[in-house]
Amino acid sequence: MIANLPFTALRTFEAVARLRGFGRAAEELGVTQSAVSQQIRALEDWIGMRLLNRLSGRVTVTEEGARLAQAVTQGFGSVAELCRELRDCRSETMSIAVSCLPGFAYVWLIPRLIGFDQVHPEYPVSIATTAQLADFTHDEADLAIRYGPGKYPGLHVERLLEERLFPVCAPALLAEGPPLKEVSDLARHTLLMDEVTDIDGQAPTWQFWAQEAGLTLPKPARVRRFGQSNMVVQAAIQGLGVALGRSPLVLDAMAQESLVRPFAATVESRFSYWLVCPQAAFESDRIRAFRDWLMQEAATFEAQAEAG
Repeated sequence: MIANLPFTALRTFEAVARLRGFGRAAEELGVTQSAVSQQIRALEDWIGMRLLNRLSGRVTVTEEGARLAQAVTQGFGSVAELCRELRDCRSETMSIAVSCLPGFAYVWLIPRLIGFDQVHPEYPVSIATTAQLADFTHDEADLAIRYGPGKYPGLHVERLLEERLFPVCAPALLAEGPPLKEVSDLARHTLLMDEVTDIDGQAPTWQFWAQEAGLTLPKPARVRRFGQSNMVVQAAIQGLGVALGRSPLVLDAMAQESLVRPFAATVESRFSYWLVCPQAAFESDRIRAFRDWLMQEAATFEAQAEAG
């Protein structure tokens, strides 16, 4: 019976059920939406019942479909875990795949990776920059660095870096632009913002900073929004406006005197950076080595920030 199972159709169905859509499943699988539809139709014909409801462009899973999707997910998850275990046993020089937000990767992690390579040249590191959460079952990621409140059920979670919030700008903007001595002076400046997902009203936005600092944020002369936090940092360095500095992303630039603080008001963010991975990940020497190095780098960074 196993030899006759339509494995391609089952994999396609699992993706559609998990992502709640034919288009998103097609994108993940690297095929056309028509090919996904054909696989689902073939699976339903093979089983002899409807597994998905298609209503007004929305896809929902039937009761029988939900049971099948759960079984496929568990089965493929076990296969993926065993394959990962076998690959780990095969070689001690395997690479380490890290899933990371683009801004944090470019600004903080990548500049420091040479240090890990010097200590562990046998473990090459690859980084996948994405805003999506790694699910570790279908992704190639060994571990992830995530940003938020730190709620990742079922996974090993460690706080990597805490975050403080304060405005920053280029030294030239402070010296040559309109006055920037009081928060009210922001009315004559451009505020630089990135698209941070708000969670329970606690996201590290300009409004959050002003509220926590007990200040009134004026209406700025202009607002410029960017899709990634590293673009906000770079725009501030180039003098395009005033950014809300998130300490892990701006302290290096401040040490290089590329950014300065126009005023002192600082608040603690409700978000942090987190190391996230499967519970069994540290059974691997390479993952344990990378975790230890990463936590030491974070501790050194925060100690230097405190001293500065």
